[in-house]
Amino acid sequence: MFVRYQEMTDITQCPQCGTHFKITQEQRNSHQGMVRCGQCQTVFNAVENLYTPPEQLALPLILDDIDDVPAIHSVYDPYSSSDSSVSISPEAAARRANDFSHLADVYVTPVKPLASARRTWFWALASFLLSLVLLLQTTYFLRVDIAAQLPGIKPVMLSICEQLNCTLPLPQKIDLLSIESSELEADPTQSNIITLHALLRSRAPYAVAYPFIELTLTDTQDNALARRSFEPADYLPPTSDPKPGFPANRESSIKLHLNTTDLKPAGYRLFLFYPQ
Repeated sequence: MFVRYQEMTDITQCPQCGTHFKITQEQRNSHQGMVRCGQCQTVFNAVENLYTPPEQLALPLILDDIDDVPAIHSVYDPYSSSDSSVSISPEAAARRANDFSHLADVYVTPVKPLASARRTWFWALASFLLSLVLLLQTTYFLRVDIAAQLPGIKPVMLSICEQLNCTLPLPQKIDLLSIESSELEADPTQSNIITLHALLRSRAPYAVAYPFIELTLTDTQDNALARRSFEPADYLPPTSDPKPGFPANRESSIKLHLNTTDLKPAGYRLFLFYPQ
């Protein structure tokens, strides 16, 4: 009966190139365990460089889920001192691709979604037309004051008013007009004729319309005997044109001859006004 003994072998690893070799017990005992690497010819102690394989883990193999196993990707590791690559999963590769930690921090202001160009132009045009209408309305209702304050544009405004069939009268500022002095003088030759002298003054900084003058004749009890209103054409000199208006900061002398018939007035009252 023959008994076959299997010679015990171990595995050693070359410390220079890392190649694995099987060694027998005889090789371990001879030359005090010194061997030569057949790959790089390095002489080393096989006993001192025995290779111990890592412990194998018991992993179940599920063939039905094999497609769900993530693939391994090799990427370059910039933080490694050697020119090598490491294997990482797709999730890690995605995270690594979006890793901007080496960049400086930036702050981005959120931008609102842009409206369509058509809607933007529509609202811009509507706003412009509305502003234009409001401007025209304001100019129309304040045209008298605007023309008085800006006499340089008055000819243009007059031309526009002619086309629009509107008028551009002079400002009526009765509070800026006053009677500085007045006198009622009797004619010595004709007892029924009296002469009214008055000095009007305008404190307006621009030309205003000439006012109407109301004259009331009174008796000794200050009761009204007669009343009459005079428009500018009645008391201005025949050569004066009332259209340009009462000049700014000027005085105007008036003189009216009146026939009182048999009234025999003892006093009078003067009043400036603009007809409504």
